[in-house]
Amino acid sequence: MDNKYDILQLIRSVADGTTEPEQALLQLKEAPFEDLDYAKIDLHRSVRQGAAEVIYGAGKTPEQIAGIVQAMGNRGCRNILITRVGQETVNQLPDSIPLDYHADARLAIAYPAEHKKRGRIVVATGGTSDIPVAEEAALTAEVLGNHVVRLYDVGVAGLHRLLSHLDDLMSARCIVAVAGMEGALASVIGGLVDCPVIAVPTSVGYGASFGGLSALLSMLNSCASGCSVVNIDNGFGAGYLASRINQMEGLEEE
Repeated sequence: MDNKYDILQLIRSVADGTTEPEQALLQLKEAPFEDLDYAKIDLHRSVRQGAAEVIYGAGKTPEQIAGIVQAMGNRGCRNILITRVGQETVNQLPDSIPLDYHADARLAIAYPAEHKKRGRIVVATGGTSDIPVAEEAALTAEVLGNHVVRLYDVGVAGLHRLLSHLDDLMSARCIVAVAGMEGALASVIGGLVDCPVIAVPTSVGYGASFGGLSALLSMLNSCASGCSVVNIDNGFGAGYLASRINQMEGLEEE
């Protein structure tokens, strides 16, 4: 059972007599997690949180990733996100696993399937070098069923580039602002819109940027109201949070 609707269907089948109560109890007992020794897969996460467990690829062997993905796929999970996974690891995964790989974001989608496009999330970057982190955010949000608009290379060094997209910014339900260097993009966007802004500092920059620390501190000290900040280079976290915000009112699919 991949989500709460599967459980609801099971309950209804017990009510109408097509499933024995003992059989339903067994299915529920088996559903919460699957123990693979090296991983305990949380199969009830989509029931509790609305999205299946996401696999963090860094530090895992290809065999471990394959085992987790196959176990989730066998339980009916689709659009399984694998973050921070390199091309070399992906090349070692078995061909039996359907996979869409996005090298720029270091993100893979196993058992890809159609997904909804609710609301509107804007993902904006200060520069082209921030795109890998932005793509991690954008792809995460898309897989979770959101309509995503990308605005890349619209940083404060050329503010007219950002201002030419005011319609996109002001029609968004949530905006992810991805920037390195001094990280000013989030504050500028935050002062223009009435929706939540999620600031993502990146490790892009020269020596005194301290691997993204300068952008992080700048975003944390933003004078624009309505800005929140995630960790350095955490595109996934920003995309996931943006999805939660965008879908809070139960939007219909476009």
